[in-house]
Amino acid sequence: MNNKVTKIETVVKEDVLGTIKRFLDLGFYFGEGDNQVGVTIGLLLLLIVSYIATHFALKFTRSLITRQMDSADKQKFISLFKYFKAAVYIIVFFTVLSLANFNITPILAASAALLVGLGLALKELFQDIIGGIYIIMDKSLLIGDIIKIEDKVCRIIEIKLRSTRAITRDDKILIIPNHKFLINTFKNYTQNHTTTREFIKVRIPFGSDTRLVERILIEAVSTQKGVLKNPKPFVFFNDFGEWALEFGVYFFINDSFSEPRIKSELRFKIDAKLRENKIAIPYPQSDIHMFARTTSSNTDLKISSEE
Repeated sequence: MNNKVTKIETVVKEDVLGTIKRFLDLGFYFGEGDNQVGVTIGLLLLLIVSYIATHFALKFTRSLITRQMDSADKQKFISLFKYFKAAVYIIVFFTVLSLANFNITPILAASAALLVGLGLALKELFQDIIGGIYIIMDKSLLIGDIIKIEDKVCRIIEIKLRSTRAITRDDKILIIPNHKFLINTFKNYTQNHTTTREFIKVRIPFGSDTRLVERILIEAVSTQKGVLKNPKPFVFFNDFGEWALEFGVYFFINDSFSEPRIKSELRFKIDAKLRENKIAIPYPQSDIHMFARTTSSNTDLKISSEE
């Protein structure tokens, strides 16, 4: 009985397992002795199995992390996760080669030299990617935010790792490299909330009824479409200027992107209401006094002019 069991084990080891091993060792071999490198069926199958296992492990990890995220954060994380996934695949690839007694030292040395060269050549690209990671993790910029960068006001419509896309007030797409958000100062009008306070300066001639001017300004801004009823608009008597009384009418809006249009319509209304009440918009004036001394009478000649 023991002899039969021994014979069966021998057959399994030598015939079945030996056949499988010989099949897996089929392939192409390069070099000789300890430096011999082989690309075999077994190595290819191991790479395929490792890739499939890594794929499902990464997919499960991504779904686990993004399960509690909202749609915006989920999209950002997926964009970032793509680069992490590529790095994991590369690590798994070289790990499998190493476990299969594949000498990866020359490959790593060549890759290191190549990465140094690429790093110098693609410096700005890496800066853009770092900027994209910073924006995604820090949430200093969100889709829908209205910002002002390099004297351009625009609304963010897409955030990627390399660049951010925005639309300007004249409906033109602006592609901003992400490193600009790291090195430049920019204004975010809607980071904390969508409501912003705006104002218009108004100059009135000296001697005008200031309370009447206040009522006119409040009436004009209160009937303007796009201006919020709450918080209520208000008027400041800012200063006695050199050639006019200076007022400021302050109001709140929830769409900073439409600010130029709203202010333009308000200026039309204010001008019309001031004309109705016979209050003119003053123009700058200055007095020039010239003194000349005549040689004959030694008297002063005073000339006064007004601009």
